Amino acid sequence: MTKRLEVQMVEWTGKPAYQQVAEQLRRRIAAGEFAETGKLPSLAELQATYGVTVTVARDAIRQLKTGGLAVSHQGKGAFLTAQASDAAKLAGPEAAIAELREQVARLQGEVAELRERVAGLEEK
Repeated sequence: MTKRLEVQMVEWTGKPAYQQVAEQLRRRIAAGEFAETGKLPSLAELQATYGVTVTVARDAIRQLKTGGLAVSHQGKGAFLTAQASDAAKLAGPEAAIAELREQVARLQGEVAELRERVAGLEEK
């Protein structure tokens, strides 16, 4: 029986749900939660645990695969790579910093756009 984690997706951060799920999975990998079997939760289990769509669950697994933490086998599921635990521990702070930089750059662009719109309104 799969235990349900109490997880709340924080939408106001501007971070896509799949990234939030992938981060949660990275934390769980770093904590050794999947070390015994090496198998990650199925898409259905991720949907139930995090209250997300199958697309979000699939994209979260894809992000782990892109980061070298997991591999998948059609019909069998997703499994940790040999270096997944160490990689998850290392990726945590660095990935968070990179993500914050992306968010800051996006916000700077939005602020610049808003300034232009305000200046246009003030001219009228």
